[in-house]
Amino acid sequence: MRFRPCIDIHNGKVKQIVGGSLKDEGDCAKENFASIYDADYFAEMYKRNGLRGGHVILLNPPSSEYYEAALRQAKAALMAYPLGLQIGGGIHADNAESFLEMGASHVIVTSYVFRDGRIRWENLERLRKAVGKEHIVIDLSCRKKEGEYYIVTDRWQKFTEVKLSLQVLEEIASYCDEFLVHGVDVEGRSCGVDERLSGLLGSYSGAPVTYAGGIGSLADLNRFRDVTGGKIDFTIGSALDIFGGKIPFEAVKDYT
Repeated sequence: MRFRPCIDIHNGKVKQIVGGSLKDEGDCAKENFASIYDADYFAEMYKRNGLRGGHVILLNPPSSEYYEAALRQAKAALMAYPLGLQIGGGIHADNAESFLEMGASHVIVTSYVFRDGRIRWENLERLRKAVGKEHIVIDLSCRKKEGEYYIVTDRWQKFTEVKLSLQVLEEIASYCDEFLVHGVDVEGRSCGVDERLSGLLGSYSGAPVTYAGGIGSLADLNRFRDVTGGKIDFTIGSALDIFGGKIPFEAVKDYT
């Protein structure tokens, strides 16, 4: 169990948002924090502290007028910490290699894999052939509907038909090196972890998993460790003091 840092980029700036509020129309989202610093500032901080495997997320779609500004920020972060960060947002088999050439260790993919609400196994195969399993993170971020967790795509706006389960994790694991799972219903709210979702992930014993969502205090983090048995990694965004929150970065960077 280790801390995985993050750099979320929206409208050309490093931000922390309420995950469920993100809308492509108008490029809007409810903001928790907007940094005065650029993405490379945070990348250099993570590098100094030896924090590997953090994720850079482009929160604007390629069709957005802000996408190029967000991409410039992402490139600067990857250049500041080569092979230390993963990147996600609008990635598919045809452009994945270009992000690795920018300096990313892995590409993080959701929508390309879950087109039209279903798992597109042919796209998983194309992606694996393009960059290799060892460079792929599959994002299985999910929201609750009718008491079940469904994987969501397009910056968490669209429900798929795929329920998150141990079987799904096991089936997809042969195509990727890691999983990333945002609990979107609690993402950016600092309201405590989604214990049911965390428990499900903690019961999985395959590829490494990183969970994000709801950790708002050190007590929440300790509870997360108990619920998961300390078996999966974690991300904290809005609740960290470097993003305007109350949890000291220094208290979590070496957390075990």
